[in-house]
Amino acid sequence: MPDSKKRTILLGLAFLTFLFLSSFENTVFFNILLRDVLQNWLLAVGMLFLHNVLVISLILLGMTFYVSLVTSGFFKREKYSHIVLEHPRTFAIIFTIVIVFLSILRGGTLIYGKISLEALPTILLISTPVGMVEGYGIYLTIKKTLSRTLQTRDLAFIYGIFFVAAIMEVAFINILIIVLNLAA
Repeated sequence: MPDSKKRTILLGLAFLTFLFLSSFENTVFFNILLRDVLQNWLLAVGMLFLHNVLVISLILLGMTFYVSLVTSGFFKREKYSHIVLEHPRTFAIIFTIVIVFLSILRGGTLIYGKISLEALPTILLISTPVGMVEGYGIYLTIKKTLSRTLQTRDLAFIYGIFFVAAIMEVAFINILIIVLNLAA
């Protein structure tokens, strides 16, 4: 078996392993965050940043696995196997929109315990600034990975974007809590 195919298989196994671990991390993260962490801004920013780094790293690993699958010839018989690699911007935009929207829905279920259609416009409005910053980071990661131009400085810049997003998110959450307490 050629080295490129072995590398692809190892990437796939690593991706599946980290995907299962991220499910556990996600559950623990949201339970701890909602209970204890939001009172300490510094700890909340650190936890959100770490969570965002894990999420973006998982996306990076998944996209790298996909690129390796296509370039190693696992889809030789497929007519359109390279379409995503030929149009990385389009796919990055679509994937980013899906991820950001699902993230906002997840956040809405944390606040209300279910998806509240009445509260969805408010949640979308409040989440827009952070979603735009995180969306830009996700877009850059996917685009650069699919176009195979990701470098270390790009990754540092992307992680910086998610650090800014974590600060914004903690600030917006605390402002929302203050406003809700004043309204009550």
